Amino acid sequence: MERKDVQIPAEALARQREFSGQIRRLFESRQAHPLACVDTFGCQQNVADGQKIQGMLREMGFAFTQEPGEADLVILNTCAVREHAEQRVFGNLGALTHTKKDNPEQVICLCGCMAQEARVSERVKRSYPHVNLVFGPHALWKFPELLWQVYQTRKRVFSVAEEDGTIAEGIPTVREDGVKAWVSIMYGCNNFCSYCIVPYVRGRERSRDPQAVLAEVKELVAAGYKDITLLGQNVNSYGNDREEDYDFADLLAEIDQIPGEYLIRFMSSHPKDATKKLFDTMARCSHVAKQLHLPFQSGNDRVLREMNRRYTRAQYRELVEYARSVMPGLVLTSDVIIGFPGETEAEAMDTISLVDELGFDALFTFIYSPRPGTRAAELPDPVPRAEKQKWFDRLLEVQNAHSAQIHAAYVGKTVRVLVDGESGDEEYPLAARTEGNRLVRLQGDKSLLGQFVNVRITGSNTWALYGRAEG
Repeated sequence: MERKDVQIPAEALARQREFSGQIRRLFESRQAHPLACVDTFGCQQNVADGQKIQGMLREMGFAFTQEPGEADLVILNTCAVREHAEQRVFGNLGALTHTKKDNPEQVICLCGCMAQEARVSERVKRSYPHVNLVFGPHALWKFPELLWQVYQTRKRVFSVAEEDGTIAEGIPTVREDGVKAWVSIMYGCNNFCSYCIVPYVRGRERSRDPQAVLAEVKELVAAGYKDITLLGQNVNSYGNDREEDYDFADLLAEIDQIPGEYLIRFMSSHPKDATKKLFDTMARCSHVAKQLHLPFQSGNDRVLREMNRRYTRAQYRELVEYARSVMPGLVLTSDVIIGFPGETEAEAMDTISLVDELGFDALFTFIYSPRPGTRAAELPDPVPRAEKQKWFDRLLEVQNAHSAQIHAAYVGKTVRVLVDGESGDEEYPLAARTEGNRLVRLQGDKSLLGQFVNVRITGSNTWALYGRAEG
């Protein structure tokens, strides 16, 4: 796919706004005030997509509800990464037969990564006749047109054709609050890790224009957002598909020049494309959080090769050591898969030994979940789930001990945090995050919401810090 084919033309996007206007006028002619329920599953990229869906719905005249039974339109925005999430979605789809029965005019939509899988869309077509609209990530930009087709024809609409993917700028967005925001800097993935379905459902890597990203971040900072996360399936490969000699580190450096009080984070970051230049840039930039989420998945080289990760245990360790050398206070987190097909107990213990050696601040841990259509799903997998669970429990034991020890060392210190929400805890009613994204349960008044404050840490456990605001 040539670069010139990536960008959706402005006139095509203008046409989508016309469809939004037609839907709005349709409801106005009925003197109706439509409600939409948008339920998003999965990663931050899905959350960002869900916010765009809400932005388009708002232009169509919809207000929002969290109750499917109240909604004129129900949208399940789905994730394809794990089997459990898929099962939840099908369970929810089945439950919507009841809301549809109570309100036959209700429109039900399945979108996101799951919808892009041919086996899923075929199953929905065959077994879930109450679902009106199915579209994948590639068709998100033309959601207004697809929904208009449903309203006009009263027929089911499926838009799940395979394609490399595009970029659509200027889609309206509904953001959840005035503190945190997500900014997609690129879409798609070229890595084809053997366990992962994402490249098949989100297409090839395509990077947004740097000026478009910078403009969006400037708008967010001006609007008062203080914790901004840059998103991509592999942010480290940003710019590889563009003609300019301009990479992710260059983008971070330019964003850092935007004046204001805010933090920049990013995810996900692939070790094979992580560079000393990136870590040097992070260390130098005052707005870039000294936090790195660098998934290693396995600590065994044979398993890494089977996963098609394209780095070794030693190379990963070298990256971490360099990053910590230029950012001594770095908060390091990672993703780990236990029980990959063919993995032995000794190989699983290699993963646990790497966790022990590197001392991660936190981990996102998973027992391998086969995804149909990936290479790993075809591999022999003789180890029983119960045995994998034992390895997994050992991993958690080691990591939880590290996390508790690291958190305990904060007690008595004063740290700067961003107060980003309420906790629901009477004793510690506020929730906050450190620069390293550590959760802090906080004593203080609601007036602190949305502010950076200094907090004295008074307690800790494996998962959180506890403290009170100073001054």
